[in-house]
Amino acid sequence: MSDDFEDMGPVDYLVIEFPGNRMTGEAFPLLLDLVDRGIVRILDLLFVRKDADGSVVALELKELDTAGEFDVSVFEGSSSGLLGQDDLDEAGAALQPGNSAGILIYENLWAAPLARTLRRQGAQLVAGGRIPVQAILASLDALDADAGGAAA
Repeated sequence: MSDDFEDMGPVDYLVIEFPGNRMTGEAFPLLLDLVDRGIVRILDLLFVRKDADGSVVALELKELDTAGEFDVSVFEGSSSGLLGQDDLDEAGAALQPGNSAGILIYENLWAAPLARTLRRQGAQLVAGGRIPVQAILASLDALDADAGGAAA
């Protein structure tokens, strides 16, 4: 493993669906802030649209309608080459027809020192995941319901 990869933080991906192809661009400054503060490094940022017939089309950044609220050109060239057509197709399969999505691959720079130290000790990540906020809220609601039922 090269030193560059040895020093990397964990790499994650997100596929974010925009119903009705409505992308306001409001989140772009927040993403840029994370980059500027050294919290994440964007490896890939691509956008796709799923047409009514189910076909998935890659979108150029300049094609995004952000109502002029944010200059998306700052993200041009955010491509490491990690994403291939099969990844775009897989992301498209998760979308409803008529919607679009942003596909983001990013390195968690904040975790790089921990990851580097663990790797040098011979440790390796064997599992990972993400708990959706909706699942956490549902669990908390279930706990509240159980607590309410137990008190009655």
